[in-house]
Amino acid sequence: MPMGTSVLSLRIDGELLERLRHHAAKRGMSVQDYVVRTLIRDDFDERFQSAVEETERFYGVN
Repeated sequence: MPMGTSVLSLRIDGELLERLRHHAAKRGMSVQDYVVRTLIRDDFDERFQSAVEETERFYGVN
C-alpha cells in the first residue's frame, strides 16, 4: 500500500502550544515537525517494546 500524506487537525490549548513551540525552537524545528517526530518516536518505541515482549514469550524469558 503506498504511503502518502494526510492532514490531521487538532485543537490544543494555548499553554500546550507554547510549550511545543519552545521545545521545537530548542531543536530548530517547526512545531509541526516536532510533533510528527515525537509521534514517530513514540510509535517506534511501542513497536519495539512489542517485539521485545514477543521475543521474550518465544524464548520463555520472564
